[in-house]
Amino acid sequence: MKEDLLEAWGPSDGIREIIANALDEQVLTGTDPVDIEFDGENTARIRDYGRGLRHEHFAQEEAEEKLSRPDEVIGKFGVGLKDALAVLYRHGAQVTIHSRHNTFTVEEAPKADFEDVETLHAVVRPPERPGIEGTEAVVEGITEADLEKAKRNFLQFRGEERIEETKYGEIYGRPEGEGPEGEEAAIYVTGLRVATEPDFLFSYNITSTTKNVRDALNRERSNVGRTAYTPRVKKILQEAQSEAVAERLTGDLEGFEEGESHDELGWKAVQVHAARLMNSHQDVVFTTVSEQQEDRDLLEHARRDGKEVITVPDNVREKIRGETDTAGNQMQDVEAYREEYTESFEYEWTSEEDLTDEERAVWDRRHEILELIDEVPHVEAIRISEQMRITGAEDWKTRGVWETPERHIVIHRPVLGDLADFAATLLHELAHPKSRAKDQTREFERALTEMLGETATEALGRE
Repeated sequence: MKEDLLEAWGPSDGIREIIANALDEQVLTGTDPVDIEFDGENTARIRDYGRGLRHEHFAQEEAEEKLSRPDEVIGKFGVGLKDALAVLYRHGAQVTIHSRHNTFTVEEAPKADFEDVETLHAVVRPPERPGIEGTEAVVEGITEADLEKAKRNFLQFRGEERIEETKYGEIYGRPEGEGPEGEEAAIYVTGLRVATEPDFLFSYNITSTTKNVRDALNRERSNVGRTAYTPRVKKILQEAQSEAVAERLTGDLEGFEEGESHDELGWKAVQVHAARLMNSHQDVVFTTVSEQQEDRDLLEHARRDGKEVITVPDNVREKIRGETDTAGNQMQDVEAYREEYTESFEYEWTSEEDLTDEERAVWDRRHEILELIDEVPHVEAIRISEQMRITGAEDWKTRGVWETPERHIVIHRPVLGDLADFAATLLHELAHPKSRAKDQTREFERALTEMLGETATEALGRE
């Protein structure tokens, strides 16, 4: 550990290392959870129930049992317990450590062969509490704020919401609370916070480490650079399978074009996985900003069918086109939904002879309605169908359809129950061949408006 790094450490950093040592012992021995208490004045007590600290544990070299289990313990990165005690001593805190083997304190003493130079030494004494189970570190001369700041470095003391666990690590919701720290996501390695990420959507706990991560932690403990852990965070996200993660990722992805998404959504592989994952969990249609303008009517049908319309960048749209999701289902983009929508129509034709007298009276007025228009576009036939769509929303029925290739207008039979509904539907469908445009386009709206003006003028002229 570099001297300049230790010089920058405060009391909470020293306490953090003592807590890490206790948590490691708990994991290695499978004993009861660590106890951490503050006496209300200036003393903290940190207690594990393991094998008890021995004098050899003050050596800088890492224990082989920790090195052999790198993804289970925290204090395996070359940070010695003696360094932690030195930091606390420098800040005026006194530390006494009790175990059944010994009692330990620290003090300054002349360095061998250099009597005018004093260095810090661990003082080993016979055990004051020979019957104690495990190890208790008593830290005097600190504040409760120091202790709480140290505890906030550990995932298990923060109460964050775990959303999903993967073979590479865990995904957590951003921590709640007041102030900047409460709003920032964090990166943890085996439960120890090593970095904060204000622009991340989630917090992550890396439980399967890499050499890059371990090497970075040898150099720095609480401010590891992003390049060290980014590959693992990507792996964690690409292994995610839960609907909760999918919803948050795709919801955030919709702000990508406006620059409002979090940093994880800047990774293309994560963008694509988010879309594939969401497609496997929910009934969705993926669209781009330009497609939303061009196919507003079609996407409105999708929404009425109960589908969620999700906006993705153009490059993601191209990547998922024709592909399958994480469950093997076809990805549903605009073109896939267009095909589904078209295939959802299955007509049951109704002849004029099958109409009731009331329906026939309305139907027979179609010629009068057409005569109200100055220039009627070419229509091969106007037909009646008992059934329109065999799938789709139950609470919303298609009233009429313009079939472009056949140049047919299809009227849903229930519309014939009211003359005003029939007239409105017929004029609406006529606006398609007149404008040669889709619903909810300027061309269509202009043609429909012109026909409304013509019919109104003609009707008023008859008065």
